[in-house]
Amino acid sequence: MMRAMHTFPFILTISSEKGGVGKTTLATNLAIYLKAMQPELMVTILSFDNHFTVDKMFELKGQQQHGTVQELLNGVPATELVLQGQYGVQYIPSSNHLTELYQEFKGPMALCRMMAESGLSGIVVIDTRPDLNILTQNALYAADRVLIPVKDMPSLENCKHIFALFDQRGIDKKSLSLIPCLIDNRIKYDGIFKDQRTLLKAFAINRGYRCLETYISKSPKVESLNTNPDGKIYPILGHARDTEVHGQFSELAQDILTSYHATPEPRAYLYHRWLKEQESQKKEAFLARLEGIPAHCVICGASLDGPTAKGFFYESGDRTSRGFLHSDCFVTLLCNTLYHLPVNSEVHALSLQMIRESARKSVAVFLPSADDDGGYRLRFMQLDQHGSALLERTVSLTGFSEGLFDGVRDQLYLLLNESLAGYDGGLRNSWLAVHPVDEEHPQQVLQEPRYRQLQELHRRIGTLLDA
Repeated sequence: MMRAMHTFPFILTISSEKGGVGKTTLATNLAIYLKAMQPELMVTILSFDNHFTVDKMFELKGQQQHGTVQELLNGVPATELVLQGQYGVQYIPSSNHLTELYQEFKGPMALCRMMAESGLSGIVVIDTRPDLNILTQNALYAADRVLIPVKDMPSLENCKHIFALFDQRGIDKKSLSLIPCLIDNRIKYDGIFKDQRTLLKAFAINRGYRCLETYISKSPKVESLNTNPDGKIYPILGHARDTEVHGQFSELAQDILTSYHATPEPRAYLYHRWLKEQESQKKEAFLARLEGIPAHCVICGASLDGPTAKGFFYESGDRTSRGFLHSDCFVTLLCNTLYHLPVNSEVHALSLQMIRESARKSVAVFLPSADDDGGYRLRFMQLDQHGSALLERTVSLTGFSEGLFDGVRDQLYLLLNESLAGYDGGLRNSWLAVHPVDEEHPQQVLQEPRYRQLQELHRRIGTLLDA
């Protein structure tokens, strides 16, 4: 089966809370083996740790950086940051400022989205810090395969936290597998567990963990590749072919390649498809919200397609009516009916601008109700964008039930009748909220996430009015 569009990467994350288990050696050398075993495959590596081993191993002399993993996590596309490194492996330069992103990097699937939008293909190897910070969690959730190196009982014990994270998120743990690393084959035990690898595997299986048959031996020669007088880091593939570790990495790389080819739709693609479905649903919801919106301003009756700015959006508390209002119409309504400033008053012109500025910064709420005499009164509130009351007053709607206009509150009557009229000729038992919107792009209020924020504010308004 062909991979999904060949433009979505297969993510391999190397993770362990325990330091000194061979995590970075595993990540860097595995990237080289993968590229060597399938030269046409794009292999990219990046690290969330701050030891810069990836850079030391893969950077080419004189390369010009375009950014680091810090820029990647800040939203810069991976294709703008990735560099061609040694051994044919691509890499994104490391950064020692990632801790500054912990508070801003929100959401467990943020990295999955970045990988879905990265433009990378092939296999991306992610090396993580020896802890479960927010970046490590994102690398785990984005992964198609997770290798968890263990070398002793403490590192095996720490694995439970990774498995617990997947349980908390309801994510299938089949991507997780333990690999015994730095196994000293000289150590032998009496009894059924004759060596370190057998012992670790048995304890892993007993805990319900998947453990690979492949393991990585402890090798003095391999250790010397990372610590030597030259200060360089040498790959196992080119400098330790005569060791047992070379064959073990070949076996492990083949296992990863098998998984890669057996995964036509990696998690990055599945997340991309989910995002597209969400966008489609949002578009449908946006169009549904547009349906039924009057083509005219319900205050003046003039078309909303004309040159007059429409700067306010109204919606009833029961969501049965919504629409846009001309800015001047709504501001004049507030002047005339709520602040008792008729058009012919001397202070009208002076007050109009002040009221306009106030209306642009607040949400107006209208709650009409029947009084004991069969008429109506109006509870009017101005709230800030968090739902806190700035102003409240009660206005008598004399003659409203009889349909009598008084020349002052005519605009208010029209607004309430158009938006809250019931089947019996009276008003529905609901309220109306009027929000300021961008006069250049008023319909943006109906798009996600702005409309979701509006609905959250309406929930607070409903609670406030019921109190």
